[in-house]
Amino acid sequence: MSESAADATTTPGSPVPDTDPAYREAVVDLLGAIAYGEISAFERLAEDAKLAPTIADKLDLATMASGEIAKVHPLHERIRAFGRDPFEAMAPFREPIEEFHGHTAPSDWYEGLVKAYVGDGLANDFYREIAAYLDPDTRDLVISAMEEGYHAEFVVDRVRAGIAEDPRLGGRLALWGRRLMGEALTQAQRVAADRDALSALLAGGVDRPGLDLAALGRMFTRLTERHTVRMGELGLDP
Repeated sequence: MSESAADATTTPGSPVPDTDPAYREAVVDLLGAIAYGEISAFERLAEDAKLAPTIADKLDLATMASGEIAKVHPLHERIRAFGRDPFEAMAPFREPIEEFHGHTAPSDWYEGLVKAYVGDGLANDFYREIAAYLDPDTRDLVISAMEEGYHAEFVVDRVRAGIAEDPRLGGRLALWGRRLMGEALTQAQRVAADRDALSALLAGGVDRPGLDLAALGRMFTRLTERHTVRMGELGLDP
């Protein structure tokens, strides 16, 4: 994927490609999953703000939460451009996303930060990989929704400062990061198995590229490598 894709101007309401129904169903599924993920991210960041040690940290998290919810409207508009109701499109993903968050509820401020950075980062990387198989307008919209911006800088700064103050924190958070990786992959596999259209999107078709087993393996290798990089940026062992 070229860097220019992330910088392109997206028009969520522009006409959709005149392709097969399976592709349209897959894209609606994907956008529904991302949109509900953004709503969930908003809720979690707002909840994590209650654990913030300072008023400044509380405000920063609240600001990040508002950024997540702002991404939902363009995704909904794109779903409508495909002739579907966005709330119906999001509904199948509510249970698996909430189940993931139920299994990975942070116990303190630092676990919440690592989850926001590592867990969301893994999901973002996965969606960027899938974006390569989308029509240009939808691809650019997905990539723009994956931008981390100040969020990443904020989390890295706070976690590294915490570890510097208490080195024992690093070991606990490293274990937490590994758990997040395992839970996220489990939920991703579950969603892919339950949603045939998404699986078909990755497999490709007569008129569009897809992933064979070897390519799929390489994709998950890249996801693992990026997870390792993120853990390193936080000062944690992968």
